[in-house]
Amino acid sequence: MIQRFRYKFIALSTSALVFVILTIVGSLCAFTYYRAHKEVQSVLTILVNNDGQIPRKGVQADSYNQPQFSREGLHQYRYFTVITGQDNKINEIQDDQIATISPRDARIMTNRVVKKKIKTGQIYYHGVTYAYKTRQTRGQQVIVFLDETLLMARTRSLMHTGLILGLVVLILYTIVLTLYSKRAIQPIIQAEQRQKEFITNASHELKTPLTVISANNEMQEIIGGENEWTTSTRQQVERLTKLINNLVSLARMQEQPTITMVPVDVSKVAREAAGSFKSVISAGQKQFKVKIKDDLVVNADENYLRELINILLDNANKYCDPNGEVDLTVAQANYGRSIVLRVANSYQDGQNIDVKKLFNRFYRVDESHTRGKESGFGIGLSMAEYIVKMFKGKITAKYADGKLAFNVTLKEAGK
Repeated sequence: MIQRFRYKFIALSTSALVFVILTIVGSLCAFTYYRAHKEVQSVLTILVNNDGQIPRKGVQADSYNQPQFSREGLHQYRYFTVITGQDNKINEIQDDQIATISPRDARIMTNRVVKKKIKTGQIYYHGVTYAYKTRQTRGQQVIVFLDETLLMARTRSLMHTGLILGLVVLILYTIVLTLYSKRAIQPIIQAEQRQKEFITNASHELKTPLTVISANNEMQEIIGGENEWTTSTRQQVERLTKLINNLVSLARMQEQPTITMVPVDVSKVAREAAGSFKSVISAGQKQFKVKIKDDLVVNADENYLRELINILLDNANKYCDPNGEVDLTVAQANYGRSIVLRVANSYQDGQNIDVKKLFNRFYRVDESHTRGKESGFGIGLSMAEYIVKMFKGKITAKYADGKLAFNVTLKEAGK
């Protein structure tokens, strides 16, 4: 259990760091891309407003989030300009600021822009992205094409660097966390061990006085005969003995690191459990309905599976309404390759039950549904939940149509 908690602690901590890293790197990449896009648009605006020429003086930024360009700074960009007439025929091509574009390439790209009829945008040519912007002036159209390769290369480089650094930090963090996780959860480990030791020691200490009380009570019955007081004492001794045994069983169950998971015929085990409870349930004037499909096999430990079914049937019998009904069903799930074990009992006053609390230790429903020696301690369902977790299954409680039902979903063997 402690080892599982440790792994869960590592997984949650690492997941939190992954979220933080992705948030930081993602925000950095998004901001870098936004700045690069603004820079491209600013350069295009400067060039197109100057008929495709670099202005003699630097250009001041229009706002705080736009870059400021000098004349030398503008020379770092690769671009070319095409001037067309009103009939969209090319009048001039200015390609002295770019070496990879020929006049033929410029004409092809210009034709694409003219067909788009969009003043600003992007086009892809020979694997390169070019941003463009157009402007109508003095009866002609100026189109400036800017090669985004340099800008986007810087952006991608920053993204890759951020991702690599984030991955390195994540790996180092996971290694350090794994090495020191046991120390981090040491107080929890110690508290868990003290709890188990307390349960074990208290159980041993309580058994001795209970044995003495039981022996004294038996002697009193021999001397003075059985009466309501000796009967009540015997019942309370039996209750306390059962409580101690349940606590010890739960503590030992949690201490067990592994169980033997093998294919088990759940149909057979459920029938055997139903047979042992048939007379007990019928003695209380209750109906016992059993519906079990043959040859259903699950991955489980047979002893713990038997204990699980006994716990659920015992709980259903204790809390069933007088002259009510107890149901046991074992069938294949409607979806997926799983087996569903369902135990339900009549419970008219269950509308206000918080089914989430039913698996808490020492939680019990309305005391009016427990009578004398049949009353429980609220430990059985906690044990059932733990057994199902060991089987890597799922257990849920639901109240509907006047019945309180517990549904256990287990993985079918070999699936």
